[in-house]
Amino acid sequence: MKIIFLAVILLLAPLSINAETTKQKLVRMATTTSTDNTGLLKAILPVFEAQTGYEVQVVAVGTGKALKMGRDGDVDVVLVHARNAEEQFVADGYGTERKDVMYNEFVLVGPNDDPAKIKSAGSISEALKLIHDAKFKFISRGDDSGTHKKEQQLWKLSGLEPSGGWYLEAGQGMGKIIQISGELGAYTLSDSGTWLVYKEKSPLQQLYKGDEVMHNPYGIIAVNPKRHEDLNHAGAIALINWITSEKAQKLIGDFRFYNKQLFVPNALNTKHE
Repeated sequence: MKIIFLAVILLLAPLSINAETTKQKLVRMATTTSTDNTGLLKAILPVFEAQTGYEVQVVAVGTGKALKMGRDGDVDVVLVHARNAEEQFVADGYGTERKDVMYNEFVLVGPNDDPAKIKSAGSISEALKLIHDAKFKFISRGDDSGTHKKEQQLWKLSGLEPSGGWYLEAGQGMGKIIQISGELGAYTLSDSGTWLVYKEKSPLQQLYKGDEVMHNPYGIIAVNPKRHEDLNHAGAIALINWITSEKAQKLIGDFRFYNKQLFVPNALNTKHE
C-alpha cells in the first residue's frame, strides 16, 4: 500500500510543478477597450511574450472596472486612461507606482450634416453647449470607463448637466458606442485611436478636437502585492519595465492603422503630462 501511495505522489508531483510554473508565467492585465479595439496589444504583446516567456492574459473593460479588478486582486497589472482615478488607486495603496506609457486625444464625432454646428466651435465647452441647448442626441459610454470619466469632466467644466431623452447612456465599449451613434445619427466622445480604426465603417465624422483638456494619457500600474499574496508581481514588473522600454515604446509609436499613428509613446518623455 505504501508503495502504491508513493507512486501516486510521484506521478502527481510533475503535474503540480507544471501548474505552479504556468501560474508564475501568467500575467493578468486589465486594460481599456481602446487598447483592445485598436489592435495595439495584439501587435506588441507577442514580442514581450517571446522575449520573456511570460504569457499575458488581457481583460479589456472600462477603466473603472479595470481598477476595481486591481483592487480585488483579480489581475496583476492595469493599463488604463483616467489619470485622477489612477493616482487615487496608488494613493489608496492598491497600486505600487504609476508609469506613463503613451497618449492620444479625445475627439467629438457626429452626423455628417453636423446639426449642432459644433465643427465651428471655439472650444469643447462651446461644442457641448451647442449639443446640450439644442438637445441633439448624444450617446454616452455610461460605463465608468476612462472615456466616460473624461466626458463627465468635460460636461462639468462646461457648466452643464446632460439629462433627458436626447442624452443616452449605453454602457458599452467604445467600438459599440461608435456603431450605436452611427445608427442613431448621434454625437459621442471617442478616443482618437478607436475612432481611427472604426471611422471607415461609420457614417459619422470627426467634428471637434484640439482642446488641451482633451489630452488622453495612458498609465500602467502594478497591483500592490501587499494587498494580495497570490499576485504575479514579478511578471507585472517585467511587463511594466518592457512596455516603458525604448524597444516597446518604438513599437507603440510605429503602430499604424491605414498609415495613421494611433498612440504617441511617452514613457521616455513626459513633458506632455
